[in-house]
Amino acid sequence: MNILKSKQGQAMPDKTQFFKSEAFEKIDHTEIRWMGNASMMINSRGTNIMIDPLLEGFDMPLLIEMPILTKDIPSLDALLITHIDNDHYSRPTCKDVLEVCQSYHAPQYVAKVMKEEGIPGIGHDINDSFLVNDVKVTLTPVWHNWQNESKKYQYRKWSKEDYCGYWIDTLDGTIWLPGDSRLLDEHLKMPNPDVIFFDFCDNEWHITLDGAIKLANTYPQADLICIHWGCVDAPDFSPFNGNPEVLVDKVTNPERIKVLAPGGKYILNKKTRKL
Repeated sequence: MNILKSKQGQAMPDKTQFFKSEAFEKIDHTEIRWMGNASMMINSRGTNIMIDPLLEGFDMPLLIEMPILTKDIPSLDALLITHIDNDHYSRPTCKDVLEVCQSYHAPQYVAKVMKEEGIPGIGHDINDSFLVNDVKVTLTPVWHNWQNESKKYQYRKWSKEDYCGYWIDTLDGTIWLPGDSRLLDEHLKMPNPDVIFFDFCDNEWHITLDGAIKLANTYPQADLICIHWGCVDAPDFSPFNGNPEVLVDKVTNPERIKVLAPGGKYILNKKTRKL
């Protein structure tokens, strides 16, 4: 893994690998691109899905360049949002792809907010499934309702169901985004995924480092694509300042830790699946 350091010593990924319309073409396998922080793109045999794309308008300083501009996105079959926090639900990004995005999906509360803001969000309950062409998406449970502890956000009661992860079944294998979440017992009883979008933030409203190691070692064959680290300039703020190097001597089969550059590509196909 190639880990850089910011001027303040924060771990950073390698330089951004930019991409444009070529990443959206029909292919004979599934490609996953990390777009920085918790933003992911999946091209599964020509079905293009983005999860929590944060490509513009964030309110904290960044350490990376975004790998694609919204104007360069030719089409999206679906855009998935996990929860309302603005490092996941980027209103500017969602609005700027309205003309090219076929559908928006989110938990019920987030979809309601999206509709109020002119974005046609489709709401789903936890454990519900829906299809994006031949890709099956299922919402998985999360515990991240931190807003209940802040006076600023006590204009409503925040429930666990306002947040979600996503389990994604493709023809080439299964991909799981547990989401921003404290570790739940349900997280340790899933089917074996091929790939986990791996948040390892050592934060009480995320999985914590110990929780991340427990999750990783529960699924010792799953590749771990590191997310939610190295992109926001916040060396003293645990939701953003993780370092994948701390995982190496704690994770079973550490060769499966994948540290991508923003825009970096991971290929999932039947030849690489751990059957």
